[in-house]
Amino acid sequence: MAAKTQWAGIALVVVASLLTAFGLVVAATDTNPTGVAKDNLVLHGFPPTSVSLLVKVSTGGSYNLSADVRANFATNNVDAIVHFPLIFSETSVDLRLVGKTLYARAADVSSGPWLSLPFHLPALFGVALEMTKPDIYLIRGFNTETISTSGFSTTHLYTINKVAVVNLLGPRNVVMVGSLTWSVTVGSQGEVTQSTLIVRDKTATTTISAQVLSYNQRTDIIAPPSKEVKSIRGTTLPSIFGSTAFTTLLVPKNLTALGASIS
Repeated sequence: MAAKTQWAGIALVVVASLLTAFGLVVAATDTNPTGVAKDNLVLHGFPPTSVSLLVKVSTGGSYNLSADVRANFATNNVDAIVHFPLIFSETSVDLRLVGKTLYARAADVSSGPWLSLPFHLPALFGVALEMTKPDIYLIRGFNTETISTSGFSTTHLYTINKVAVVNLLGPRNVVMVGSLTWSVTVGSQGEVTQSTLIVRDKTATTTISAQVLSYNQRTDIIAPPSKEVKSIRGTTLPSIFGSTAFTTLLVPKNLTALGASIS
């Protein structure tokens, strides 16, 4: 049970930080060129009510995660199936973030207790707005920017050095100097279709990527029955992370101001 609790906490940080990253200001694109495949993710200028994502996290070692994530922007609820490797196999954790509570249990069981702990996720409506057609002119402070196109997709690649980074799974208030590579791919109407963050310090690299699988699919996410829930309110996230081998998850210190470099 302790191991499941540890991985549930790690998976929560991955999902929450990725959703936050998707809420950042990202780049716009031109209209769909003629003679190319249809863009199935177009939003026609309207913010999506939901999104399904394939999320991948790598730390450059053996501890890599992937997750199938759904977010309902109207209810601000999220669920995910998070897959992570063991020595000779793979296991999965089922997560639900409903209201201000995270629920987690092994994904391979159909019954049994859900672990729960309090967690507040910021409102996701702003994420929906930014994913619809973000404004390229609000992106500032990067050292370089390159733009490439393929079919109806446009990818904007940004890099910056001397940026403040933190380890979400490490000691609090420890800020390091690192570098960031951020790519954003948008579709024919400027909707976000994929994004990747690569964060480095002197000793470690974290890669967080998300691919949009669909928008506006019906997404019902509810809390499990209270009789199946076991609270772990006395457990803090740092204590959960401290006892697991997955100890590094680098992110920019200020996710809402990626272009602010260290002077």
